[in-house]
Amino acid sequence: MLVKHITPQRFADARGWFTETWNEDRFQKLGVNSQFCQDNQSASVKAGTIRGIHFQRTPHAQAKLVRCLKGSIFDVAVDLRRASPTFKKWVGVELSAERGNQLFVPAGFGHAFITLEDDCHVAYKVDAYYAPQADGGIRWDDPELAIDWPMRGTAPILSDKDASLPFLSDSAFDFPYDGNPLVPFSN
Repeated sequence: MLVKHITPQRFADARGWFTETWNEDRFQKLGVNSQFCQDNQSASVKAGTIRGIHFQRTPHAQAKLVRCLKGSIFDVAVDLRRASPTFKKWVGVELSAERGNQLFVPAGFGHAFITLEDDCHVAYKVDAYYAPQADGGIRWDDPELAIDWPMRGTAPILSDKDASLPFLSDSAFDFPYDGNPLVPFSN
């Protein structure tokens, strides 16, 4: 599967707007064939909060469909499939409550985001239940990945867990390559 930047259609009138954030038939036509089983939500108080880079090891690897419910974030997917020609490459996109856009992150990719403003709420669907024994991650500032984080003049705010994640070279994972390299997309 490919990383996908998706903006569902909104139907607006004088009251506001309505949108379908998940429609299995419509998303399957876009190549998103995940059977989601769990919804997660986070709230971050301050701009500059980084969550990630997270993943779950096989056989509990997760695909995610991420959206910002309040505020805005810079959302990142990192190719962690060692056999992929785009291993260690990343894509990022700004997700905002205002735009209603989403990022689909397939299994085999690390996921992270930074909040671009105070009081951000993020929701994401996953297609595998949380499995603490399979929990993994990589440092947000790993020089091998060289993610261009939009820090906006702030120092990152990290959990103790995220601050102590290993570098890519010290992280254990073995994700299969499905023949689909990471493809950049335009925002």
